[in-house]
Amino acid sequence: MAIRTGFERSQFGEHGEPIMSTSSYVFESAAEAAARFSGESEGPIYSRFTNPTVQIFEKRLAALEGGEACIGTSSGMAATATLLLGTLRQGDEIVATRNMFGSTVNLFKNYLPRYGITVHWADGLDVASWEPLVNSKTKMLYLETPTNPLTELGDIRAFADLAHSAGAQLVVDNCFCTPALQKPLSLGADVVIHSATKYLDGQGRCVGGAVVGSAELIDALTGFMRSAGPCMSPFNAWVFIKGLETLSLRMNQHSSNAQKLANWLDQHSAVRHVYYPGLDSHPGAELARRQQKLPGGILSLEIEGDREAAWRVIDAVQLCSITGNLGDARTTITHPATTTHGRMSAEDRQLAGIGEGLIRLAVGLEDVADIQRDLDQALAKV
Repeated sequence: MAIRTGFERSQFGEHGEPIMSTSSYVFESAAEAAARFSGESEGPIYSRFTNPTVQIFEKRLAALEGGEACIGTSSGMAATATLLLGTLRQGDEIVATRNMFGSTVNLFKNYLPRYGITVHWADGLDVASWEPLVNSKTKMLYLETPTNPLTELGDIRAFADLAHSAGAQLVVDNCFCTPALQKPLSLGADVVIHSATKYLDGQGRCVGGAVVGSAELIDALTGFMRSAGPCMSPFNAWVFIKGLETLSLRMNQHSSNAQKLANWLDQHSAVRHVYYPGLDSHPGAELARRQQKLPGGILSLEIEGDREAAWRVIDAVQLCSITGNLGDARTTITHPATTTHGRMSAEDRQLAGIGEGLIRLAVGLEDVADIQRDLDQALAKV
């Protein structure tokens, strides 16, 4: 499914998926052009919303997630914006939590209210704390699980039941797990969001995003894409297609490396706490075993000290890459409070539990002993 779905060879018999690098398509006649543009006949029209390479990626990711359809976008944040602006209207309400990627929090907090969309903020991922915020105007419950950067887990089935009881949809950001480790739609979620930039690519080469859901939803979002244009490029789609071919293998190894590092860091004298769903000390460990195949490749550690100490550790790494991206074959390290979540207010970071001594690791595919040695010498700087 991850290797062949969505691709049909042309008359040339090519073995690999082609990059359809064209902005537009030529028609045999004015009548054919009119039929394509009106939807009376199928076929590509313009690459902003109908590009064959992008469509291969969309069909393949939809199949992996178990969804009816998918739409590719120019970035993960474009995927979220496309979903929100393509489905919501003035007067609608969302329930979400600050325990997610900083740019998502900022989009919800600083921009949606401009369009008359109200966001109710829940405390954490305890579904009981969301219940009082759901009402007849609620159209969407939105959550990450695991969350960025503290790897907190939400019970997808419980959240889906809450959303559906109010006639709302549950949207799950599945970026940290990907369909290789977790399938939210099979647990009752209605929509899955991806930053394809992360694990779907797997090597930090391209930026992209995707929304997976029902055919009806994706049809509505295609209309928005046709008008607003936050589209995925054919080349990036081709890179993501290649990434999907090795996704399962990579996610297994990311998880294996992260588990070994988490076990080791949990006993390190310079580390106050390790946040990783594969540890029995994690509040969501049992839930992770239930709704995820493996715990994933992301972990965060709270060190003994403040920002200065965290920066000393980060500055001392020699193998790990200091960057805010994740999902790469190379291990990356960052200080969330001043990078990925730096544009959140200090109050919002505090409410989300993101302290100055927190460091996030996206564990790569290097030999785990090499990553451990690098972190050990860096943690000696605490």
